[in-house]
Amino acid sequence: MGWYNGLPEYADLKPDLSAGEEAVVIGQGNVALDVARILLQDVNTLKSTDIAEHATEALQKSKVKRVRVAGRRGPMQAAFTIKEVREQMKLPDVAFHSWDESLAPQDIKTLPRVPRRIMEVLKKGSPLRPGDVPKSWSLDFCHSPVSFNSDSTESSNLGSMTFEKTTLLPDPFDTSAKALGTGEYVTFPSALAFRSIGYKSEALPGFTELGIPFDDRRGIIPNDHLGRVVNGNSSWTNETQAPPLPGMYCAGWVKRGPTGVIASTMTDAFATAESIAMDWVGKKKFLNGRSEERRDGWEGLEGEAKSKGLRRVSWEDWKKIDDVEKSNGRIKGKERVKFTTVEDMLAVLD
Repeated sequence: MGWYNGLPEYADLKPDLSAGEEAVVIGQGNVALDVARILLQDVNTLKSTDIAEHATEALQKSKVKRVRVAGRRGPMQAAFTIKEVREQMKLPDVAFHSWDESLAPQDIKTLPRVPRRIMEVLKKGSPLRPGDVPKSWSLDFCHSPVSFNSDSTESSNLGSMTFEKTTLLPDPFDTSAKALGTGEYVTFPSALAFRSIGYKSEALPGFTELGIPFDDRRGIIPNDHLGRVVNGNSSWTNETQAPPLPGMYCAGWVKRGPTGVIASTMTDAFATAESIAMDWVGKKKFLNGRSEERRDGWEGLEGEAKSKGLRRVSWEDWKKIDDVEKSNGRIKGKERVKFTTVEDMLAVLD
């Protein structure tokens, strides 16, 4: 996903999409569906979007026609949202394969609104049928990955993937049901495999020395749910009651775990920003215990940043880079052409 969205750290990934016609995506969240969508979408449609140009060039050579989106659990536990799966069903000239509907309650009208709508979309499927169009995809529920298997003619290439079928306990309709292996295995042909199995934050080196707590089990920085970092080793049973550490805040997945969509992450960031503003107005201590009168801000970091050769990019600088991306896009009849290296971005400012 970072590769086709133009993130500099993934610009040189170079996946060989011409390796074969069948692909497997491991995971059943929104990112997994997005990877499947990009693999199956008409590349001419993608060319008009802001997808990275190196990605459209590779997709132009893609031979992928069949994508399996596999997960250990069922539709009631899947992490994708209604909008993502609905859009996937509407892909032009792409069909959706049948799935094991016994994994959904017989009367879906009894379900809460969100899972009910997802079940309705899955049961309706796509307007096209496999065999009638060249491309198709499926949601392979209750399949736990076991092994990657090499191609029989070229051992350095992927040829297939083996999965163990699972059963869900205590029952398949419980959203927190656990997957248990059944001992039954199935192998799918696959020339390409993509991993989309979730995310867990890790502590940065130096957190301990700086007095920043970290909960390795949950993958979060202990906080009061409003963004203020609290002492994770305190005797407080409820983190919301623990006293905050001066000048330390967190937001996003390191604050609440890897859940939600972009909108929920934005709302979460706004809440943390509000906490910072409230503490500033309330003259709370900042910068790890400095007195209320000392608020160094950028000036407190400037010397260290310059010594490391770092360059500050202001909001006005960012808008200049944004304007050039959009201008380059207009020339090619698309929203923007993304820079995929930091050097190219900074060159705009020079």
